[in-house]
Amino acid sequence: MQTSVVTVPIEEEMKRSYLDYAMSIIIGRALPDIRDGLKPVHRRILYAMYELNNTHDKPYKKSARVVGDVIGKFHPHGDQAVYDAITRMVQDFSLRYPMVDGQGNFGSIDGDSPAAMRYTEIRLSRIAEEILKDIEKDTVIFRPNYDDSLMEPVVMPSKIPSLLINGSSGIAVGMATNIPPHNITEIINGIAAYIDNPEISLEELLAYIPGPDFPTQGIIYGRQGIRDAYETGRGHITLRARTAIEKHKKDTRESIIITEIPYQVNKARLIETIVELVNTKKIEGISNIKDESNREGIRVVIDLKRGEMALPILNNLYKHTQLQTTFGIIFLTIVNNEPKVLNLKAIITEFVNFRKEVVTKRSTFELNKALDKLHILEGLKIALEHIDEVIALIKKASNTPEAKISLISRFNFSEKQATSILEMRLQRLTSLEQTKIIDDYNTTAQEIERLEQILKDEKLLIALVKKELLEMQEKYGDKRLTEIVDALPDITIEDLIKDEEVAVTATYKGYIKRTSLDQYKHQLRGGKGRIGIAVREEDVVDHLYIASTHSHLFFFTNAGKAHSVKVHAIPEAPLTAKGRPVINLINTEKDERITAICHVKEFSEDKYLFFVTKKGIVKRVSLSLFRHLRSSGIKAINLPDDDSLIGVLETDGHSELIVATKKGMAIRFKEDEIRPMGRTAYGVRGIKLKKNDEVVSVEIVEEKCHVFTVTEKGYGKRAPHTGYRTQARGGSGVINVRCGQKNGQVVCLKRVAENDEIILVTDTGRTIRFAAKDIPVQNRGGLGVKLMDLQNEKTISGVAIVGEDENTEE
Repeated sequence: MQTSVVTVPIEEEMKRSYLDYAMSIIIGRALPDIRDGLKPVHRRILYAMYELNNTHDKPYKKSARVVGDVIGKFHPHGDQAVYDAITRMVQDFSLRYPMVDGQGNFGSIDGDSPAAMRYTEIRLSRIAEEILKDIEKDTVIFRPNYDDSLMEPVVMPSKIPSLLINGSSGIAVGMATNIPPHNITEIINGIAAYIDNPEISLEELLAYIPGPDFPTQGIIYGRQGIRDAYETGRGHITLRARTAIEKHKKDTRESIIITEIPYQVNKARLIETIVELVNTKKIEGISNIKDESNREGIRVVIDLKRGEMALPILNNLYKHTQLQTTFGIIFLTIVNNEPKVLNLKAIITEFVNFRKEVVTKRSTFELNKALDKLHILEGLKIALEHIDEVIALIKKASNTPEAKISLISRFNFSEKQATSILEMRLQRLTSLEQTKIIDDYNTTAQEIERLEQILKDEKLLIALVKKELLEMQEKYGDKRLTEIVDALPDITIEDLIKDEEVAVTATYKGYIKRTSLDQYKHQLRGGKGRIGIAVREEDVVDHLYIASTHSHLFFFTNAGKAHSVKVHAIPEAPLTAKGRPVINLINTEKDERITAICHVKEFSEDKYLFFVTKKGIVKRVSLSLFRHLRSSGIKAINLPDDDSLIGVLETDGHSELIVATKKGMAIRFKEDEIRPMGRTAYGVRGIKLKKNDEVVSVEIVEEKCHVFTVTEKGYGKRAPHTGYRTQARGGSGVINVRCGQKNGQVVCLKRVAENDEIILVTDTGRTIRFAAKDIPVQNRGGLGVKLMDLQNEKTISGVAIVGEDENTEE
């Protein structure tokens, strides 16, 4: 035998062979058919079960038996791959409408493996039988199986829109499909609306089919992704778990309860991820996680620590775990042996056209059967009318062929009619049987007329398609499982951070940090305090401020500039840590340092910033002018070289203020005495200072609060605000504290309520925290009482008030 070698360029051979392989995978394995929504393996599983008569009303059969038939007859691939496909067809958390009814362990939403195929049992589900309905009526094309020994269907004559109600996913070569499941009631309503109006718009279709419906329920956020997918065939939707926040009955702690999770999320792996985030401190505030799920449904309980707020923690879980996922929709399917991406209306069109084809073929098959039957019944009818003569002819014949010939020649019967008469049983000669044959004849004639009308009239054909779809809806329709809500609001950094008050400390050398107020332990007034911020040599604590983590913190520098950061952006550090350089947060020039701090929760048009300088100059500026700050800061006040900013407050424009000096003087005046000025203006005189005196504090007067003054040697007092009479701005004021050798000069003045707490910090970082009510109330001008034993420290450098609504700084 002679052989020949053909030389071909390798690149051409590789291109041709790879394309052949790719199309084999695309058409033969990975993508579903537009008509029945099935991949080849699923189609072969259903057909093998159909051939085994493994229907929903019959006993279960071992999975291994079905797997054997599938791979032996139709699908020559691995048995485990086929069993995995069957497993997914059983799982009610994988398919919206399971195709196979299983008995035994078929895995779980936790990712547990199913039992071996020799243990589990299966049969077709009721809805799967609708996919196979009428397959015996020449409705679909059959082709030889892989070894040409059997015939298998190319497609199923599906009565249900399986592609849309159960979806499909698969990765082919260079392409992938990801079709979400939908609700059968909504899909059939949409198809029926299309049948009534083939020109239906997408907006009208969306009224019937609002979006996917997943077996694991959950919540779809946003409708734009759905619209994009239905319009173009591609889109993205955001899926979230359904959660609730429960409060404990015994205490104030909260728990997050998860009752539904996004589609295709492994619950056990989800819990493991949460545990890992807690262990690595990426998410804090969780004390315990319990999985209380059972056959009734999912219930995962996340217990929070005392005092923790559930919403920021839940937002962090959405951000860092699969409690929130994105489902990318790709309506890629096989259409006429080609992969195509279709929109929703095109998918519905293809399905309706397919159903019209199936119903046409079925009607043609049934018509031919009915015509054959009517032909036989016509012969029987004639024979019954001449029964005596027919019997006589048969009796005279010597054998069956002779009898058949006699009947054909005498009554002009066809071969089939003559055979049917000869095979007729004698019991059919009774009058009752004769009546039945006549009734059957009339009924068959009517059925033929009906079928012919369907085949002739397109309107009757499409009406029948719609009627059968509505019957499917009546039989299998159910309520939507997945809720669709409006677009998910963008999660800001504040959504992930608990809104709580913290202490912000800053040093003269420019180190800053925020610390939980819990680290400032309550002590008795007059104590030594405890070690706080660790400052370097020649550095001192300059500011102590209480602010919300969600607030804007304005830093004002000796250069008259304003910078802004969110409080949560300031690095958190323990009480003893020195913090981070402030230049890591704001762009400051060399030798520029913070001289005043102010916090703002919200920007409002009727709010102001009130400025006070060391030289007693004051000014009022609209807060709106500071809404948008550049990274390098903006000019807030034009300061001369010998003056600096010592305090800035947020006001409402109608407040009364007290300005205090280091030598013990104070003046109270109305804010509206100072007209609003431009952002860079210097201001007007607020207090007339004596020689060598300077302003150290400014504070808003409140009716229910006392005036609290602290001196550098750790002394302080509370005094009624009524002792400070209202004056015109620019005066010398009244005596606030009689300063002397014992108590030193004034370092700070604050307002304080009865139930507030006070934190003092020394220049070396030592802190003390005590109740305001522990300080005796004295008259204006009193010396005060010892608040803190300074020991070797030089002075008190920072004062902060901890209260429900108080957020102040020194």
